[in-house]
Amino acid sequence: MTKRVAIFLSGGGSNMRALVEDMTGEHPARPCLVFSNQADAGGIAWAKERGIPTEVVDHRPFNGDRAAFEAAITEKITPYASDIICLAGFMRKLTGAFTDQWAGRMINIHPSLLPKYRGLHTHARALEAGDARHGCTVHEVTAELDDGPILGQASLEVGPDDTPETLAARVLKLEHQLYPACLRRFAEGNREPLCIKACLVIPRDLR
Repeated sequence: MTKRVAIFLSGGGSNMRALVEDMTGEHPARPCLVFSNQADAGGIAWAKERGIPTEVVDHRPFNGDRAAFEAAITEKITPYASDIICLAGFMRKLTGAFTDQWAGRMINIHPSLLPKYRGLHTHARALEAGDARHGCTVHEVTAELDDGPILGQASLEVGPDDTPETLAARVLKLEHQLYPACLRRFAEGNREPLCIKACLVIPRDLR
């Protein structure tokens, strides 16, 4: 049975676009909803233009009451009967109460080779540490920030002239390959970690 996928985002949604564009043909999943905490998020406009249902719950009126915010999210998304939630640049930390409801059904992409560099500023931290390789990780979501079973990783060599900005741009290209590949496997019930270098051709400018 085809899985129904809700995608959460807070900004332009480039990873959401990569996921949606991959969910065609024989893919085991289809997008049923794009959700955001920002009404003016570029990803919301993109989804609307393509006829994908969208919903928004602004977090700001809740004044830090995460339980109430998440209750509002649940009310909005429940009618769409999602099987999987993909976090794609959703910049709000979810409570354990919410993640427990979606245990084994919610995944995220993070711009580091976890368990290194949970949280923000991952590219700058990799450069400061002098890492030879950097990349991204897709993982199941748990109550702990950027934790949970790893579903796939992709990496590239850090160049001598890389800055946080150039490294972010290069890693983002990897994210757009890794996330769709991992979602496809996840929707099929395959939880074995994926190494993108072993399974996909990496363009030369990403090496």
